[in-house]
Amino acid sequence: MSTTSSGEQRQSLNRSGLFHLFIVYVVWGSTYLAIRVGVREGSGFTPFMLGAMRSLTAGVILLALAWIGKQRLRLKASEYLALTGSGLLLWWGGNGLVMLAEVRADSGITALIISGVPIWVMIMEAVLDRRRPSLLAAASLLIGLAGIALLSLPLLRSGIRADVLSVVLLLSASICWSLGSMLQSRSRLRLTPTVTSAYQLLAGGIGFALTALVLREPLPHPIPEAWLAWGYLVVFGSLIAFTSYIQAIDLLPMRIVATYSYVNPIIAVALGWAILGERITVYTLLGAALVLLGVTGVFRVRGRETATQSVKSDR
Repeated sequence: MSTTSSGEQRQSLNRSGLFHLFIVYVVWGSTYLAIRVGVREGSGFTPFMLGAMRSLTAGVILLALAWIGKQRLRLKASEYLALTGSGLLLWWGGNGLVMLAEVRADSGITALIISGVPIWVMIMEAVLDRRRPSLLAAASLLIGLAGIALLSLPLLRSGIRADVLSVVLLLSASICWSLGSMLQSRSRLRLTPTVTSAYQLLAGGIGFALTALVLREPLPHPIPEAWLAWGYLVVFGSLIAFTSYIQAIDLLPMRIVATYSYVNPIIAVALGWAILGERITVYTLLGAALVLLGVTGVFRVRGRETATQSVKSDR
């Protein structure tokens, strides 16, 4: 009998793990709202300046915590390259393009389009590993992509160039985040999560700062609400939620932790509607249903693959 299966069952009942996962659900679902508050017109923050201040601050704090905890901070050349590359893709590419898009795009729609990341990851893995996706995988991909198209349709039909650009930016952000996630997972770095995240945040923060200089973004003059959004992103989005995510991974099966990818958008849509008065249309509901259905299918495929590999390893 497999010990992995029984271990996962015990882990899935861990109350502390479920508490940390709940924090990830709520906090990461609410960061889209915080970004929207921070970069919308009149907030006083420009997208890349907000990204630089958030990422550099959080990176320095995590690096200090790692130093206090006597974790290994000196990196090899290969580790520097991997963390710089993944950090730029995840934060400068993924998060930065989201902030740029949310200057105009609603936070709820943004979260729903970004929730398609697992779909892009599956496509990239199929190409890199040269393996044909299963019928369930192919159906999940098509359903998810159809949902993203439906969510984007009202913006594209509006004919407003800036709205069309927002859709392109969000799709590009999803691809960047997917590439960064794959680069990190395949690098197999022997570093603590705190050190890994700290260097990635610093790489992204430096990228943000250089971009802000190149684009000659003005110095920020944030309104009080924007300062609160920045503080929330640093403390809750980059520190507390990240720590809870690591704890959840340690205490729960990954297939349960991964559900945050399709719970976050629901929270983001609800908060955007309740706090900012963002519209929820038929397109929003139908598109959301298709995206979440597609992502759910992707996780079911991953669960089957994991179970199959576990059975083979027990033989």
